[in-house]
Amino acid sequence: MTFSPELEARFEKFLAKYPADRKRSAVIPMLVYAQDETHAITQELIEEVAKRCGVTPLQVDEVVGFYSMLHKKPQGHYHVQVCTNISCLLVGGEELWNQACHKLGIGHKQTTADGRISLEEVECMGACSWAPAVQVNYDFYHFVTPAQLAKLWTGSRQVRSRKRLRKYRR
Repeated sequence: MTFSPELEARFEKFLAKYPADRKRSAVIPMLVYAQDETHAITQELIEEVAKRCGVTPLQVDEVVGFYSMLHKKPQGHYHVQVCTNISCLLVGGEELWNQACHKLGIGHKQTTADGRISLEEVECMGACSWAPAVQVNYDFYHFVTPAQLAKLWTGSRQVRSRKRLRKYRR
């Protein structure tokens, strides 16, 4: 499998961090960065990561199946995740989820016809103190209101409310 020179360099850096008998530790970061470049975790990618990390394809596939941030089907250019776990649910998470579904005309783990936006209902983002939370690609938005979510669809960077919407980078 062929990757960009930047990704190949990143893979080499990951693998160099670990002793020879611990290369398996690079599986998750390699999958995340490869997914960003290829837009999905394919069987070919699984086999390539397995070969480079000295594990079986089945072991890599088990990792892909376990982590919700790894996707076997292509996601939209903007992957929107809305938390509906209890803390978010109690302060408007379900309303945000319903608003997103209605606005986009899609549901859980679906992508708009133009491929721009995919939507996913998630159980927890670890942002219970800042609920409700929404994530768009690697950007986190906390204390999200329906009005703020509507502004996210238009690409507005000036999303504000009574409580300032907080955006965090992973």
